[in-house]
Amino acid sequence: MNLKPAQIIVLFYVSAVILSVGLLSLPFALKPGVSWSFLDALFTAVSAISVTGLSVVSTVDTFSTSGIFILLFILQFGGIGIMTLGTFFWLVLGKKIGLKERRLISTDQNQSHLSGLVKLMKQILIIILCIELVGTIILGTYFLQYFPTWQEAYLQGLFASVSATTNAGFDITGNSLIPFSHDYFVQIINIILLTLGAIGFPVLIEVKDFIKSTKSKYRFRFTLYTKLTTVTFFALMIFGTIIILLFEAKYFFADKSWHESFFYAFFQSSTTRNGGLATMDVSQFTNPTLLAICFLMFIGASPSSVGGGIRTTTFAVVLLLIFSFGKGRKNIKVFGREIHEDDIRKSVVVSFLAMLICFTAVVILSETESFSLMQIIFEVSSAFGTTGLSMGITPELSSIGKIVIIALMFIGRIGILSFIFIFQRQNKDVSYQYPTEKIIVG
Repeated sequence: MNLKPAQIIVLFYVSAVILSVGLLSLPFALKPGVSWSFLDALFTAVSAISVTGLSVVSTVDTFSTSGIFILLFILQFGGIGIMTLGTFFWLVLGKKIGLKERRLISTDQNQSHLSGLVKLMKQILIIILCIELVGTIILGTYFLQYFPTWQEAYLQGLFASVSATTNAGFDITGNSLIPFSHDYFVQIINIILLTLGAIGFPVLIEVKDFIKSTKSKYRFRFTLYTKLTTVTFFALMIFGTIIILLFEAKYFFADKSWHESFFYAFFQSSTTRNGGLATMDVSQFTNPTLLAICFLMFIGASPSSVGGGIRTTTFAVVLLLIFSFGKGRKNIKVFGREIHEDDIRKSVVVSFLAMLICFTAVVILSETESFSLMQIIFEVSSAFGTTGLSMGITPELSSIGKIVIIALMFIGRIGILSFIFIFQRQNKDVSYQYPTEKIIVG
């Protein structure tokens, strides 16, 4: 059978999920006396591979130390991407990276070209591992004041660093980052790690190249992708912070100091970029704030990052399309460049299909679950955006509800385009055209 790259990638991720279920179900991975169903194991495996963080069980109460390290490996595997680690193993084994492998890498990392992909994979792996190592040292050392032994402190630091950098949202504190709701140092480190993981691997590589270029004579120019995704990413983070501050000023923040209010809002806005970690119970927010958070989770992180959602550039292109159409322009021009028509079409298709998928999921869950509509919309947005934030309903989902959330997490991880291409048949050249005719729209 001649499978397309997108179909092969999906098969790889399905295989990774099956392997993860087996590893997490090993007797030594679970604490004594702990047992769980296949569906709960599958849910946890998909949540880990998709680095979402939604969980039907308590991580700290379910897994042994060995199980925690297995979960860390799965988070690393899912966060960096199957083809990134696959490329590493191919290189170690001395396998030649041919055209077929490069196409798989291009699909997994949402790249439009085949040149320089092996170098890209090497750089992604090195950068992410370095970020996680630095994060582990900083957090582990700092946690010495919180935990009784250095082993526990550095295990907490390692897990927190990997979970934040891969935007996984899992924790072994038993209560996310709520124990550190007034420790701004821990929050700032986590925000930095969340941002580095979600802003996009190509952005990190270009920043590295820019820093290197300052020591040489040649002039470095950032790509349109980096400019657009960086501006959109931080604009959404600022927008989220302001909206949360405004909406909760008379409610959750009514009895809080200015710095408590700011850090609660800033962290919750940052974690909607697919982090899933929280410094408070988000169910305490009012409905307008929760809807704003749903909107941010639906958008998600940047392309070629650890996150899901429709992605920041997709949202930016759709906004620019609306603005350009309103101005009577046929093309989208930004940062001295013109966006390709194929990218515009992809953005519209991705946005519409994502809304259709999430709407369908909300309808199904509204029928099968006994929760409020707000709780369901929040859970669906979190699953599709592979964020992991929850209003506390995940463990109480029915079997059908868990399956729906599993599907959303999986689609969010592989991306809408890969999901569409699963059903794509072999293209056939069409040697004829039909007459063009206008219709009434709008």
